[in-house]
Amino acid sequence: MGGGLVTTVAIDGPAGSGKSSVARVAAEQLGFHLLDTGAAYRSLAWLVLERGLDPYVEADVLSLLDDFDYAVDVSGETQRFSVGGVDVTGAIRTERISGAVSGVARVPAVREAVNVRFRALIADARPGIVVEGRDITTVVAPDADVRILLTADEEVRIRRRIGDVGDAAGVAERLSARDRSDNQVVDFMTPAPGVTLVDSTHLDFDETVQAVVELVRTQERA
Repeated sequence: MGGGLVTTVAIDGPAGSGKSSVARVAAEQLGFHLLDTGAAYRSLAWLVLERGLDPYVEADVLSLLDDFDYAVDVSGETQRFSVGGVDVTGAIRTERISGAVSGVARVPAVREAVNVRFRALIADARPGIVVEGRDITTVVAPDADVRILLTADEEVRIRRRIGDVGDAAGVAERLSARDRSDNQVVDFMTPAPGVTLVDSTHLDFDETVQAVVELVRTQERA
């Protein structure tokens, strides 16, 4: 990969790796837009639950895919998400949704549908965009200028998530279950060829952000 202008930064990582918070601050420091792709899956999980369906029954999820009127605004300082015109920005961040999102995210047809929307947003983003979520470095944006796998030991990820939401036993169980489910789709602990591993196990938040920003700056100087 040659140096020069960076317009797309792709960040993958397992649940609890801190990729959402790190991507947000890194985007601010770079002057880029931010695309939280996980919000799309959370929004679909929200819709499934609102309709009284089971997010772990594939037929239930697929029955709503055609009606999934999802929109995201990446132009402001904070992203806003809506489904059918209803703002779900806050609603999708609950542990109730966290417990349901793996069910919808593992459906291949769902991933294919939302990936089309993600690529359109990436193509239109100027001056640049930081994209975070699952499959970003390998499927959604394999041609991104900088591709990063952000990870940490499971114990560390559980501890950080507990600090965010409390409920130690519940968080540990859900994060471990999420890892098992995600690992059936893609390996989030081993970087694909051309992807740089950032292991934050022994880094604090600011150090992790700086590691990401420095990778971008290094690429621009190369």
